[in-house]
Amino acid sequence: KQWYQRRVAITAGEFLVFILAFASISAFCLTDLLKMFRRVGLNSAKQCVRGLAKDLRFGNDARAEMLKGVNLLADAVSLTLGPKGRNVIIEQSFGGPKITKDGVTVAKAIDLECKLQNTGARLVQDVANNTNEQAGDGTTTATILARSIATDGFAAVSKGANPTQVRKGIMIAVDAVVAHLKDMSKPVLTGEEIAQVATISANGDQEVGNLIAKAIEKVGKNGVVTVKDGKTLNDELEVIEGMKFDRGYISPYFINSAKGQKVEYQDCLVLATQKKISSVQTLVPALEQAHQLRKPLLIIAEDVESEPLGALVLNRLKIGLQIVAVKAPGFGDNRKNQIRDIAIACGATVFGEEGAELKLEEIQASDFGECGELIVTKDDTLILHGKGEKDSVAKRVEDILEEFSSSSSEYEKEKLNERLAKLSDGVAVLKIGGSSEVEVGEKKDRVQDALCSTRAAVEEGVVVGGGTALLRCTGAVEALSFANQDQEIGGDIVLKALRQPAYHIAANAGVDASRIVEKAMRESGNVGYDAAIGEFVDLVKTGVIDPTKVVRTALIDASGVASLLTTAECVITEIPKEEPMPAMGGGGGMGGMGGMGGMM
Repeated sequence: KQWYQRRVAITAGEFLVFILAFASISAFCLTDLLKMFRRVGLNSAKQCVRGLAKDLRFGNDARAEMLKGVNLLADAVSLTLGPKGRNVIIEQSFGGPKITKDGVTVAKAIDLECKLQNTGARLVQDVANNTNEQAGDGTTTATILARSIATDGFAAVSKGANPTQVRKGIMIAVDAVVAHLKDMSKPVLTGEEIAQVATISANGDQEVGNLIAKAIEKVGKNGVVTVKDGKTLNDELEVIEGMKFDRGYISPYFINSAKGQKVEYQDCLVLATQKKISSVQTLVPALEQAHQLRKPLLIIAEDVESEPLGALVLNRLKIGLQIVAVKAPGFGDNRKNQIRDIAIACGATVFGEEGAELKLEEIQASDFGECGELIVTKDDTLILHGKGEKDSVAKRVEDILEEFSSSSSEYEKEKLNERLAKLSDGVAVLKIGGSSEVEVGEKKDRVQDALCSTRAAVEEGVVVGGGTALLRCTGAVEALSFANQDQEIGGDIVLKALRQPAYHIAANAGVDASRIVEKAMRESGNVGYDAAIGEFVDLVKTGVIDPTKVVRTALIDASGVASLLTTAECVITEIPKEEPMPAMGGGGGMGGMGGMGGMM
């Protein structure tokens, strides 16, 4: 019995210990389980947040929000249209505000807070950018057309029209308008017509129109005209003939003209090499040949090291040898190409070409190029009247044009354009003057637009301006027969859009735009509304004309993007991230000297 009692007591004690141990283990496991579930829950929550980082909108709700953005951008851009259009002031992150009437500049400056609205605005910005890249002008017209087509397209789709068929009808109507524009187009033949196109694009500034006409007359229709900031109050035209590059003489000891600190030679020989000249021996045969021919010598090389340069200077000062050395312009492949351009223009052989066996020590008289006049300053070199073969120069120009058309880099295109200018009739530089940087910037935008319009007019001809050309195309759309009612709705959308440029030109002039457009529709031929004088006149006789390419490009780009916009049924945008509040800085520092509290 005693043994039994003792055994029961021991069993009860062990049971109590077991219960306590089990409770402890359970509590520990439960804590781990809770931590695990909490971790899984947090990860799941994070995944849910990631999954909702995009905002999806469908149907009319999405289209309505995008249309708000389209309208905001178009309202700002349309203010600049016509001779009495207004300016837009744009705040810039650096420098002072920019004042401009350039449609694409205004469009690029717009960035809306609402993601959906900004999506609509961005699509119309693409319209303006595409038109600007292809035609150089007409961005405001393109924006107005895009807004009109998108607005009516959205309305038609909301009422149950098939968006794909509506788009097809729009494109059929646009093709008919483009064909009619080409029939209406007339080539630009005289300098007066070029000046008229430039004047209209420069918002009626006749001085700018005449300046551009003079520039194109000087360098030819295929010449290069650039626009730069002037240093005076007035606009100036500078024509650079021949080949000019930004490299001057290597040593001032080559100077032979006391007036102006420059080198001037007539009937000069040209020696071109791709490599660096590092020894005197390589130059001796060339110097002897030049001395025998009794002609000055221009040496163009990658560089001339100190030893051969010293020898050239010594020959110049002691013997009176007429010589000058300059470094080749540009860097890398561009430098090699420019040396070849100079050699072809002057009829010279290029030494140091990769894979060629020609050595400078074996130079012959026929390897020299020639130019009629040479002027070298400390900053640049001007080669005039190069005596290269015309066929070789023409072939080189063709090669550059082919490379230009296949290039997609803006930098490469700029360099190719510069090379083309040097090989053609020269470069005309328009220096825009003004009393302030803001004034010069605003005028430069207008001059650039006018220049691009003039190029476009020369390329494809002109049509009657003031939005009248598009009004005259309504008959071509009305004569079309469509396959179904939805396509017919697309044609009606284009008909309404064709009235909008003329409407906004009249509205910006402060007159009853609806009445003006209706009256213009009743007129025929070249008669239309001249907003500059507020009368209906023969627009061609008064010089109100637009380049066909500008009008055509604006319509095609606007219809393409805007009609695609109407087919959108879902818009996906990013949800803006909430920025965390910045942590407050710790105290303890001296007043005005944050961050020094820890310095003890």
